Amino acid sequence: MKDLNAYRKSYEKSELLENSISSNAMELFHLWFQEAENSDTIEEVNAMTVATIGLDGFPKSRVVLLKQYSEAGFVFYTNYNSEKGKAIENNPNVCLSFFWHSLERQIIIKGIAAKVKPEISDAYFASRPKGSQLGAVVSNQSEIIASRAILEQKLTNFEIEFINKQISRPESWGGYIVKALEIEFWQGRPNRLHDRIRFKANDNFGWKMERLSP
Repeated sequence: MKDLNAYRKSYEKSELLENSISSNAMELFHLWFQEAENSDTIEEVNAMTVATIGLDGFPKSRVVLLKQYSEAGFVFYTNYNSEKGKAIENNPNVCLSFFWHSLERQIIIKGIAAKVKPEISDAYFASRPKGSQLGAVVSNQSEIIASRAILEQKLTNFEIEFINKQISRPESWGGYIVKALEIEFWQGRPNRLHDRIRFKANDNFGWKMERLSP
């Protein structure tokens, strides 16, 4: 067994205090996202973990890219027939999380996922590079395949088929929007006494702020 007990890091870069932050969770998310964008130590600020409950009853997490956010929710794209797509169809309760290590910050979002309107998925699909469009057509995401060579041959065939042709979005591919019910902001602090501020959505389209023990 490899012993990792000696791994230690003291988090001392910032603090998260109620009297210095917005009472609106989305305003605080936007501020933190901008600060992460402006950092030269984070390569993909929009990389986030999506956790779902699979058809087998087990939770599963994977990293995807956030493509849009607003008061309405957080948008990402995937194959609807993928493992995560089937999980969301069966149970739309999901968790999103961001970890910006160099800023010693996490954001954890509990919410409900729903498909975006087809025209929104169409518009985003049309904005993707042609190679990414072809990738969405070629891959039956999460399905078992015999070899990578099969994928590459399918890609070659479709590259020939769609020379000088527009590629339509597959019906099985599109976006989800996650409506946040809770958003927790985590700021690392010394002695493992981290700051944790949780916002809960209320019926008045506002947020209830709570401090959690680390």
